[in-house]
Order: sequence, then structure tokens, then C-alpha cells
Amino acid sequence: MRCILPILVVLLMVSCKEESKEITFTEVDYNGLEKVLNKQDNKTYVVNFWATWCAPCVKELPYFERINKQYKDKNVEVVLVSLDFPKHFDTKLKNFINEKQLQSELYALNDMDSNYWIPKVNKDWSGAIPATLIYNSNKREFFEQAFEYEELERTLNKFLK
Repeated sequence: MRCILPILVVLLMVSCKEESKEITFTEVDYNGLEKVLNKQDNKTYVVNFWATWCAPCVKELPYFERINKQYKDKNVEVVLVSLDFPKHFDTKLKNFINEKQLQSELYALNDMDSNYWIPKVNKDWSGAIPATLIYNSNKREFFEQAFEYEELERTLNKFLK
């Protein structure tokens, strides 16, 4: 019996691996997202429109995650809005988010009427992604482009002055 006890302890330790926390997103239509795009408080919001199938989007996601972490104490909130197809939310999108361990606030837009909501986000937006909206109570700018980290940080800092 004394020989079995250490073996059982080792087996329990190996089988009780800590599971990583599943990260979730909020599924919204444009009316739900519109509230996120027009908050009036003391924060600066960085809202990035992206999709798992968009290579430039995926490349720049770590930059937004870094901004989220480094500027959280400066009243900056990063919001990631996935434009993946709703039929892929529970598979591809969910797996991607958890695989990358994204920590920013996450939304999945399930509103397929892009002709309605794209001009409401920005009247000049062609609908191409990646695209980013940065705003606060004093300033609002839309960027239909991919960012490198330094450029994103410089752009954000213009809002924090």
C-alpha cells in the first residue's frame, strides 16, 4: 500500500493540469454595436474591425492586445469587432480567440446588412478591413488601414493629449 500511494499522487498531479480559461465574445447586431461605437465617458476607445480570414488583420492583432495591456491604466479601452461569418462564430472564431488568448473586449458582428451599417460606422469606409475607429469625447478618427505597432501607438497618443 505504501508503494501505491506515491504513484497515485503523481497520477493525480499529472491528470489535474490547469485548464486555460475559455475566452468568449459577445454576438451583436449593429444596434448592439452602435452603443460601443458612441460611448460618452472619460475613456479613449480603440475599435478594430477584423476577421480571422484577413491576414493583415491577424498580423496586427498583437499590436492592439499590447495597446490594451499597456494603456489600460490611461483610460484606454481596446475593442475587437470580428466580421467573421456568423456560421463560423462557434467554430473558427471561438477557436482562434482562445488559441491567441485575446484579452481585449470582443464582439462578433452578426449583422449581414453591411450596406446599412458600414456608412454608419464611417461615411467614407469602403468596407475593407482591417479598419480602426479611435475616439473619445473630444476627437473621432477612422483609419481604413493596417497598423504597425509604433504607428498605432503614435496615433493613439494624439488622442491622449
